[in-house]
Amino acid sequence: MKHLCLFMSVVACLATAPLGADDARMGNDQADYLEWTELVALPDPLGVAGPFAGVHLDPDDPDNEVLIVAGGANFPVADGQLLWDVPKRYHDRAWVLIRKTGDDGTRRYAWLSDYRIARPRAYGACASSPHGVVCIGGTDGERAYADVFILSWDAAGRQLRQTPLPPLPEPSHGGQAVIIDNILYVVGGMSGLRLDSATRNMWSLDLSRYGDDSRKEDFRWKKVLPWPGPARAMAVVVGQHNGFDPCLYVMSGRRQPAPGEDDPRAIAVSKDETVIALRDVYEFCPARYDASAYHPDTGDYHGTGRRKQPWRRRKDAPFSFMAGSGAPVGQSHIFILAGADGSHLREVFEHRRITMDQYDHPGFPRRSLAYHTITDTWIEAGATPANQVTTPAVSWGDDIFIVSGEIRPRVRTARAWRIHPVTRSRAFGGLNVTVLAAYLLAMVAVGAYFAKKNKTTDDYFRGGQKIPWWVAGCSIFATMLSSITYMAIPAKAFAQNWVYLIGNLMILAVAPIAIYLVLPFFRQIDATSAYEYLQKRFNMPVRLFGSASFTVFHLFRMGIVMSLAALALSTIADFSPLLKGIGLGGIPNANTATCVLIMGILSILYSTLGGVEAVVWTDTLQTFVLLGGALLCFALMMFGIEGGFLGFVGTAAADGKFHLANLHGDPTSASLALWVVILGAFGQNVSSYTADQAVVQRYMTTADSRRAAGAIWTNAWLCLPATLLFFAVGSGLYAFYKSHPEKLDPTFMTDQIFPLFISREVPVGIAGLLVAGIFAAAQSTISTSMNSTATAVVTDFLRPFHVLKTERGYLNAARGVTLAFGVVGTLLGLLFVNPDIKSLFDQFIKVIGLFMGVLCGLFGLGMLTRRANGWGALIGASAGAAIMGLMPVVTNINGYLYAFIGITTCFIVGYAASWLIPAETHDLNGLTVYTVRNANG
Repeated sequence: MKHLCLFMSVVACLATAPLGADDARMGNDQADYLEWTELVALPDPLGVAGPFAGVHLDPDDPDNEVLIVAGGANFPVADGQLLWDVPKRYHDRAWVLIRKTGDDGTRRYAWLSDYRIARPRAYGACASSPHGVVCIGGTDGERAYADVFILSWDAAGRQLRQTPLPPLPEPSHGGQAVIIDNILYVVGGMSGLRLDSATRNMWSLDLSRYGDDSRKEDFRWKKVLPWPGPARAMAVVVGQHNGFDPCLYVMSGRRQPAPGEDDPRAIAVSKDETVIALRDVYEFCPARYDASAYHPDTGDYHGTGRRKQPWRRRKDAPFSFMAGSGAPVGQSHIFILAGADGSHLREVFEHRRITMDQYDHPGFPRRSLAYHTITDTWIEAGATPANQVTTPAVSWGDDIFIVSGEIRPRVRTARAWRIHPVTRSRAFGGLNVTVLAAYLLAMVAVGAYFAKKNKTTDDYFRGGQKIPWWVAGCSIFATMLSSITYMAIPAKAFAQNWVYLIGNLMILAVAPIAIYLVLPFFRQIDATSAYEYLQKRFNMPVRLFGSASFTVFHLFRMGIVMSLAALALSTIADFSPLLKGIGLGGIPNANTATCVLIMGILSILYSTLGGVEAVVWTDTLQTFVLLGGALLCFALMMFGIEGGFLGFVGTAAADGKFHLANLHGDPTSASLALWVVILGAFGQNVSSYTADQAVVQRYMTTADSRRAAGAIWTNAWLCLPATLLFFAVGSGLYAFYKSHPEKLDPTFMTDQIFPLFISREVPVGIAGLLVAGIFAAAQSTISTSMNSTATAVVTDFLRPFHVLKTERGYLNAARGVTLAFGVVGTLLGLLFVNPDIKSLFDQFIKVIGLFMGVLCGLFGLGMLTRRANGWGALIGASAGAAIMGLMPVVTNINGYLYAFIGITTCFIVGYAASWLIPAETHDLNGLTVYTVRNANG
């Protein structure tokens, strides 16, 4: 208890800490989204416009990565010369920016010079890749080029290498490029020297075939269906996720009016050239594009199903930013960092007969924009210290780099900038900590109370079969919900729609199967471990395989639940003073690690002390905390949305957030087809209610089958309002942030949208309760995993082999195994922390499918067939495990189907193998659906 007292004393210190001025409300809107830091200037005093720029990426060693700048153009104006009399000079020089990380973690940058590319070139498209910087087209002032090459960095020899790639089918300059899923896209640009040659061309090149001589003939450019808008040059093209898939965004740019076109936006910039500054935005989704349905010769596209239309028009930008630069930030924002809005185009024409000392052009406006791809909203993101156009924004790690460029017509700059997205965190506040600490203490108190009641392993593992049916039902509900569901379902509904809702409600279809098919087997053999059935039906090796698979799955499940929940919780507030209080403040990711440790240590304490009885009663308490917190949040959202509840319904309905079903046949799509949802959810639920000891154990805590059935129905009917509530919360978040896009934090992951709302919009005290709800959801899952894995190990691995001599010995072993597995799960939670995960829900579903589907297949073989035998079942399980291990590696099938595939693979292979292996002499009375009635008499 000494460590518990120390832990709680630190919590108490936090609770009494002085409160800031903002303690009445957690956080405020961010005024500054980006931090600009000036770096050492490009080693060219004039600077250049239109350079190729990008990073040669090195996933294995980021310190070997370099930023390459090559080519470009400028005007070497001498004193007294008329600006427009000086010819533009194109360059073949190249520079390399290297970075090194010091012992103190500070990164230092330095330029290397004296490199050249094959010929002078500027205004081409470029993109960063692990192969190097891909450079496409460009011009030297006399012609536009179609050639393409890669600039790569040889770190050992400090050499810049140029390697040719297949040329574009047509010349292009003033276009843009982006890489999505290893496909290089080139968008727009001019085929000649003048703006009237601007195109709607879009080309793609599969870079996965780079360097593969066996596929050399297929390594060529393909024409892609163009956007449904006018031709353009000098657009901004950025890749970003839209909540479903990675997408390409074509924004702004400029074009020349068609002959006879009368457009009030047209501005004359010379005697024979007129410019229209564009503000329109288009989204291209490669996952919705069928290349075989596009006929470039005619321009016809005949896509079907979900690939019917890969393009969609999005909201226009507030102003034009032609020749600008943009970059993705976080998981769903695009920041526009530079660009010309066209407000001074006429002045350029008027300034043609002046010298540099007379030139008073104000430059391009220094302001940034932020676009959110999910809510389709724009905000002004604040002033910028510079606006350097005709140079790309280069993403490098968590930073964005802008090097050189044009600051006003014909004037370049050598300045270089590193831009870093800013995350604003707020103190959690004393009142919130007090509420959270009170909840955590209550959980430990429950464990201490029930510790005195445990006299045997039956008490510890099954609560003496005295648990009320409704408590067991609430425990199943809380266990299946988990913190991942609590945060990830609202995030899914926020980013996508209600397609997953039908899957969540599949429990209503599975409950009768669990009650009338599965439950009688377990009650008949009076199982403590679900895997006792596998020994009686098959043999001991199958039982041990099933129990071991379950144990490994739940150890990983504990780590995943803790790490993913901690990633979200750590964004709400800084809990790291807890670690500092016990002298561990220097560990990596201290804030996230603290959240993992809070969940792990407290779950270990009350699970080890109180056994399953403590777990199910705390689960019941946590059920009310979970649902009450979500309901309160939904009410607060309604107050923050213009028009209240009706405004919420109108916004969500208009934007398709209530969409329930996709009718297509693609099993790989992120937009799940209805059949995928039904089969996938059926597989997941059947697996859990048939083969998961954590659920089966709840069946056995009640006095009889009737009460066990009541527990299953309690869970099933709780899922109905809970599912509707959590999906409504997600749609409410969408409507709220569409109304208030300035409140979004670009540095937050999409899965952190619910915690973001809690931390920024919920009054103090209530926020503490809601955070307690998230902890509750995590701890209900973690504590269940600890107790059920201990049950499996003691019942399946110790008792059958009479490892211990007394009941007291097995009870102490149960507590020891619970403690040990709790520690292992917590350590895995610390190991698994990964802020790059796009969707907690998707990853969690994959893990369930990879393990539980095969286990369910084993139970299916046992219960539904007479022919299946032990060795055939083991062969089926081994084949299923192998197939499931390969699924994420060799296929793109959506993880939602994994459980169903695991079930069917194990069942089919196991049944077929049983026909080839001689049948075992085995009494099946009461062990299959054909004999269970006979056994019951």
